[in-house]
Amino acid sequence: MLIGGFIEATDVWRRVAPLLARRHRVYALDLPPFGYSERMGPYSLDAWLGEVEGFERALHIRRPALVGHSLGAAVVVGEALRRPRAVQGIVLLDGDALRAGGAPSWVRSLIVDPYYTPLYRFVTRSDWIFRTGLKGAYGPGAPHFGRSDLDRWQRPFKVAGTGPAFKQMLRYGIQGWTLPDLRRVHGVRTVVAWGARDTTDAVSEGRTSAAALHAPFVLLPSAGHLSMLADPAGVARAIRRVADR
Repeated sequence: MLIGGFIEATDVWRRVAPLLARRHRVYALDLPPFGYSERMGPYSLDAWLGEVEGFERALHIRRPALVGHSLGAAVVVGEALRRPRAVQGIVLLDGDALRAGGAPSWVRSLIVDPYYTPLYRFVTRSDWIFRTGLKGAYGPGAPHFGRSDLDRWQRPFKVAGTGPAFKQMLRYGIQGWTLPDLRRVHGVRTVVAWGARDTTDAVSEGRTSAAALHAPFVLLPSAGHLSMLADPAGVARAIRRVADR
């Protein structure tokens, strides 16, 4: 089961999922308020865990291998903590699963009108912002991002209710766990995989979480933060380390 991170729709797994599907049944879901999920809060870690568990029940998924990218890493760790016998294993992909403080005060001041709405519209409609962000997140060797590529990322922001949902979610800060929490994960096969060229989250952060989890650390040499797009074969191999029985 593939769980994306901040502002990621399930489409982000389009290169990895076919590789995994050669041996496994593959599922992916959007965490609210990302992708094309229903914009209904709260947008908290506890609520996301409820979404994942409800998804499993609805589709009769039993003991999945859970893969969480970036923000999604905190969700898969939460499942391993809450229901260790219900998961086959977890993969933290470019995400350390650790919580951090909320946005600085100057950012919080922009999350109120009259500033928030025009700022949201400007950012989510700017091709330059998306193209620049994607190049940095993809890593070296990033392809040219044309109109269809930008549309993949910009279209979910047009879903009704997305602006207010982001305003609500940003107040939570970066949600996750503590290192002592990670050390409490037992009896669950775990792998931490990381793009070596990740400029969003440092490689050292991944190594720290891997040590706390007593998990192998897989470095993906040519990938940035969006490792599932930059190195789908490497990511698929890392996932199979917990998915293959």
